[in-house]
Amino acid sequence: MSGIAKRGKGNYHFRMRVPKKYHCVIGKKEIHRSLGTDSKRQAAELVPVVRKSILDKLEALLIFRDEPGCADIFRAAQIIIESGNFDCLPKTSLLAAPLEETLAQFKKKSVVEPEETAPTKPKKARKPKKEDIRLSQLVDVVEKYRAHDNRYKDTDQMRKWINPRKRTVNNLLQAIGKKDIFVSEVNASIAMKHKLWWQTKVAEKGLNPETANKDFNYMRSVISDYYASIAKPNPPTPYAGIGLKKERYQKKKRKNEVPVEWIKEKWFAPKAFKGLNEEARDILLISIETGCRQSEISHLPPQAIVLDDPIPHIRIAVEEGSFRREIKNAASHRQIPLVGVALAAAKRHPNGFPRYRGNSSYSSAINKYLRENGLLPEKDYTAGGTRHTFESRMKAAGIASDDRGEMMGHSVRAIRDRELYGDEMDLKEKLRLVNLIALPEPAHLK
Repeated sequence: MSGIAKRGKGNYHFRMRVPKKYHCVIGKKEIHRSLGTDSKRQAAELVPVVRKSILDKLEALLIFRDEPGCADIFRAAQIIIESGNFDCLPKTSLLAAPLEETLAQFKKKSVVEPEETAPTKPKKARKPKKEDIRLSQLVDVVEKYRAHDNRYKDTDQMRKWINPRKRTVNNLLQAIGKKDIFVSEVNASIAMKHKLWWQTKVAEKGLNPETANKDFNYMRSVISDYYASIAKPNPPTPYAGIGLKKERYQKKKRKNEVPVEWIKEKWFAPKAFKGLNEEARDILLISIETGCRQSEISHLPPQAIVLDDPIPHIRIAVEEGSFRREIKNAASHRQIPLVGVALAAAKRHPNGFPRYRGNSSYSSAINKYLRENGLLPEKDYTAGGTRHTFESRMKAAGIASDDRGEMMGHSVRAIRDRELYGDEMDLKEKLRLVNLIALPEPAHLK
């Protein structure tokens, strides 16, 4: 392939002709760079990234030479500094120094070569900067940095926050041959290797490309958090533009609604839940008449189940103390009236559901029971479909979209696509709306 060549049994090298306009700053017609891989396919994938990096540095040198007074001069200086080819002062000193001092240092440097011109002797292992850490330390450092943001998460929520970040770092390590490199060494080339590793995995195992994209997003996030934790100005963004294309014809998945008639005929039938523990059954019943997320119900603390109010209700909110719990977002903070089977279920459990509070076992438990006992319409249905059914019931009753959103804990501002004015819907109005769609309450579930 034109532009890359392999020297013996070593890695591929990229050869690039220098555009004429840059001859005056580089003093040569060709630039050579090692691509760090002996795979022809990976080398070809890396070429666009390497070419752009070279051209960016050459353009920075040209700006510095021909337009020393332009607005882009300081950014050009930073690009040259970050390229690793300016050894007059440490990079951190240059970036922290006043612009005049930085420019004065550049004037002492006659020619700066952005790339190697030929294979050189093996470089000595670089000494880490004082604040530098290795990939294996990254998640621990970021966890400490994000402690304040995560202060409301309970143990289970923290586990769900940490594990995907650990997994993405481990995947990157696998992609680069388990080399526990410094975080500062994670550049565009490393990110491309991560992408290529996922491309192979997706092709071989038939995985959804979105699985890989989530991995890249987590990696992008932890690297950003790390550089923020050390207050690094203009931090590198090696994962910018890294992602796999979505399946062309793939439809966005959404949970199937559990049909209302199915609920009344199957779930409300006598002895329908024989053998199921009461907490699991009653979480399901509350979800039918409130439209709440399963986790919002299963993690309710005692003080959030308000039965002595003129309008009995549950309160979804961020909790502190021994019942510490984070909710999905600000819009999720709401009060929902209890009627019918939901009110009866809440009265049976005024202190909540300790069996499922603080863990993630409810969803698998209820779906396993329903599936094994023929209580789901088809394979792709789950108990979580009651939330979608609840909104469809409101829609069928003629309830406005933004009112439905407020009941469901969605952002009304996003629904209206404009600034939000006025007070929130009060409990009395919510009760009126819920009563419009309430299902008949079977005697055996009262």
